[in-house]
This record gives sequence, C-alpha cells and structure tokens, in this order.
Amino acid sequence: MNKAKEELITSDVVSYKTDSSPIPKRLNFFERYLSLWVLICMVVGVALGKLLPGVVDILSQLEFGEGSQVNVPIAILIWLMIYPMMLKIDFGSLAGVTKRPKGLLVTLFVNWLVKPFSMAFFAWVFLHHLFTAWIDLETAQNYTAGLIILAAAPCTAMVFVWSYLTEGDPAYTLVQVAVNDMIMLFAFAPVVMFLCGVANVVVPSKVLITSVVVFIVIPLAAGWFTRTSLVKARGQTWFDQQFLPAFHPVTVMALLATLVLIFAFQAQNLTTQWFAVILLAIPILVQVYFNSSLTYFLMWMFRVPHNVASPGALIGASNFFELAVAVAITLFGPGSPAALACVVGVLVEVPVMLSVCNICNRSRPWYQRTVGMKA
Repeated sequence: MNKAKEELITSDVVSYKTDSSPIPKRLNFFERYLSLWVLICMVVGVALGKLLPGVVDILSQLEFGEGSQVNVPIAILIWLMIYPMMLKIDFGSLAGVTKRPKGLLVTLFVNWLVKPFSMAFFAWVFLHHLFTAWIDLETAQNYTAGLIILAAAPCTAMVFVWSYLTEGDPAYTLVQVAVNDMIMLFAFAPVVMFLCGVANVVVPSKVLITSVVVFIVIPLAAGWFTRTSLVKARGQTWFDQQFLPAFHPVTVMALLATLVLIFAFQAQNLTTQWFAVILLAIPILVQVYFNSSLTYFLMWMFRVPHNVASPGALIGASNFFELAVAVAITLFGPGSPAALACVVGVLVEVPVMLSVCNICNRSRPWYQRTVGMKA
C-alpha cells in the first residue's frame, strides 16, 4: 500500500517517516477535540428538543412511506456518513490477509461469537437483576434490545482513528473493517433477532431486514461501484488523493448533525431519566473493557504483532453507533428506551475508546517483549 493511501486510511492526519519509526501522532482539528464536539452536539440537541419540541416531533415522524419506520433525516445523514466509509474499502486487499490470518480470526471471533452474546449477558445481569429497584421489567427488556443492537454492529469509520493512535497497521485495519462489513450484511439481522428473542423482545424481521438493506447494503454497494468505476477510469492515485479527501468535510458535518438529531429526539429522556443514563453506561463500560482485554489477550497468546493486536482490540470493543442508533430508531421509535440505550453508547464511546488506546500504547513495550520471548 502506497504512502498516500496509508495517510488517507488514517483520516488524513499524519505522514510517516521514510524509516520504520513513526513520527509523533497528531490528530487533525476535528479528531483532536472529538469528545468536545460530542458534548456540544448533546447540548445543542437537547436544547433544540426542549425549546422546539414541535419541530423535533415533526422530524422524528418523517418516514420513507407509511409504516416503513425509516426516519428520513436520520437515513440521509447516515448515508452521508457511511458512503464515504465504504469508499475506503478495497475488497481486493482481502486476499493479502491469508498470509497473516491470526489477527483477523481473533477479531472476527470476538466480534461475532463473543461480543453480542456478552453484551446480552451483561445487560441481563445489570438490568434484569442488579438494577431492578430502579428499572421495571418492560423497560429493562427494551434497554437490553438497544444494547444488543449496539453490540451487534462492529465499528467502522472510527476504527481508523483508533488504529492511527495506536500505530496500527493501516492496511490490516482496512482488511478487518472490510471483512466485518461483509459479515455484517448477513449476520447482523439474525444475531439481533436471536438475542432479542432470548430477551423476550419482539423485533419485526421485515423492519430489521429493511434497516440492513437501507443502512448497510445500499451504501456498501454504492461505495464498491463508485470505487471500482473511478479507480478504473481515473487511477488509484487520483482516487486516493483527490476524490476521497473531498468527502471528509461531508462525513464530519453529517456525523455532527446526526448527533444533534439523536440528542434532540432523546432530549426528554436525557433530561428526565439521567439516572437511567448512568445505569446504562455501566454495562456498556464493562462490555468495552471486557472485549478489548479479551481480544488483546488472545492476540498476545497467538503472538500477533502489536500493530495488528491493538487495532483488533479496539475493533472488538467499539461500536458502529451510527448504524445502531438508526436501527433502534427504526425498530422502536426515536424516543424509545432502546434508542436511549444506543445514545448512551454514543456518549461513552469516545472517552472510553481513548482510554483503551492509552492502555494499548502504554503496554506496547511489555507486549512486544513478551511476545518475542514466547516459544
């Protein structure tokens, strides 16, 4: 992978030295203050929800056809975010992973065979047992559904930022994202339906499948078609250096606008159920640290290089919260407990993932030394 492509994969924030040692990490202005932007979006969204409830209510009821339950503003903004992400996925790079399959296999094992099920377990422990004094059964079931939806959607775009911060291998990170997106096409809906069924929450299969098509299949297909066509017509260098960077402002603005809308739709819940927000954050935090630790340990046990292990640990812990929120809103409504659970995931995502990045970076000398010593 050429240098220009590596820079784009890591969010256009750094270039590498010609030798093997990377220069000090420095995020661009947006990523550097990401936690601040999330906080500002929360304040603005809640303010809009409280000051202009009529306007927010109208926006929350806009659907693509009667009974579709696909919110128009959210869907448009999600497309504007996901489409540029999909443009970065080079499915031709999947063949190269066969030379180093262990890191990818560990990531896929945690993402699809551990993460959704562990989240369902933690939700059952905390919401259905430890927190029953504050949460009734029906609300707990809906919260559980939201947490399951959140955990069943592996992270995509932000993984490149986390990978960059931990000096991850950008090409391998790209492969991990591409494979997860392909699996998500087929596994997301069945996993959500199965685990929500176990939690006694009825999820309309037609609506869930529609959500997968609208928020995954369409942008993924559009991204693949655009990438293939333009690379063939204009070349890889032009696509990486001219076309992709033009979408960065679009992605940023769509993300911020989505957060504002999400918090506006949840303004009533966030201001009147702040204690529930705190309670929901607890299983999410436990989930993040459990899955990141498990992934990191398995990578260490199988002697995977640190520049693959650290992004893998972050992929195994973070969530595709844009998709999760959109699906929760589609299935249960913008003001539902399930949507609130996903919104809490947005609130804790950035600071918690930054802490995981810090742990991976601080443990790098130990990791490399002990992996080198293992027989």
